[in-house]
Amino acid sequence: MKYVAEVRLRFGSSPAFTLADLKVFLGNKGISRGYLSLLVHNLLASGEVKRIARGTFTFRDDAQLAGFGFRPFYYGLQDALSLRNLWEQETNPVVITPRKARPGVRSFCGRNYVVRRIARGMFVGFSMLRYGDIWIPVSDPEKTLIDFAYFREPLDAGSLAELSHHIDRKRLGEYLARCPAWARKRVERLLAGK
Repeated sequence: MKYVAEVRLRFGSSPAFTLADLKVFLGNKGISRGYLSLLVHNLLASGEVKRIARGTFTFRDDAQLAGFGFRPFYYGLQDALSLRNLWEQETNPVVITPRKARPGVRSFCGRNYVVRRIARGMFVGFSMLRYGDIWIPVSDPEKTLIDFAYFREPLDAGSLAELSHHIDRKRLGEYLARCPAWARKRVERLLAGK
């Protein structure tokens, strides 16, 4: 496997890479599709590379990278609260994507993570946050609150109060304009403490 060192050097520090990335990177070498599949198979078999999702891989051992298998995506709900230090609890990664991915609990690197689907029109309200030596998309406090209402997730009073302190009302209004009416009402009830 003469290209392993080059692949390791190019993608070793990346959070994730796809088969398409490999094909572009090794395209000028003239390797066949079969050889590319064999290269990936051998990297997976040796345990050096882990499969995040179909066609997406990583050299890293971190369950928080699971979202990169569902691009475009952002981390939201309880995971966003943890990543933004709005609560102290350790959570499983919560990946929110507009892609047609099967929602539910999955496993990566020995930890569970949750995949949630959201309408394309509501795929807003996240910013890049430093996580170790990479940047990851995490929902803003306003969008986190909306997602709790949209996905009908329970939010305890203490976490709601902490989240409310970080909310920009103008931005919240802009995000709510993209939501269905029932979700707007649920957000208003949450903010009113009902």
